[in-house]
Amino acid sequence: MDTLKSEKYISLDEAAEYLGIKHATLRSWQRDPKNEVPAYKIGSFLKFKFSEIDE
Repeated sequence: MDTLKSEKYISLDEAAEYLGIKHATLRSWQRDPKNEVPAYKIGSFLKFKFSEIDE
């Protein structure tokens, strides 16, 4: 349970900025099943785990 609390989620824009790409590119990667970019729907927002983006 502590792992869930310490896990940092970032927005689509923050993840794209971190990766140095446009958010439209990250969105297309996330939608393509071949790329396996994990994303999570939290409320009405798409979020990414910072640790998974870092991988």
